[in-house]
Amino acid sequence: MPLLFSYGTLQREDVQRSTFGRLLHGQRDELPRYEPSRVAIEDPEVVAAIGMTHHANVTFNGRDESRVPGMVFEITTAELERVESYEVRFSYRRITATLASGREAIVYTHTPG
Repeated sequence: MPLLFSYGTLQREDVQRSTFGRLLHGQRDELPRYEPSRVAIEDPEVVAAIGMTHHANVTFNGRDESRVPGMVFEITTAELERVESYEVRFSYRRITATLASGREAIVYTHTPG
């Protein structure tokens, strides 16, 4: 089963319920060599729907001391397809990264358009 690292809205219970139809159980972990960043939400309907003006993002900086905290979740392949649909709407792309725990996980990062 795929591992998914979330540093943003996929940690929220309401987003998990609407995306997966269930709450996910995960463990805390960190994404090394990245730093937190933000992406402005330009669609006023999305802002109204989620109550935020920016999406969380991560930016690779290569520095060993940099880390982004988050949660790692084990999900099904079908659930990964739902995540893909959720993230692609906001111009995020999938990468694979090694977490601080040594586990390989899927991470979504914003792709400027």
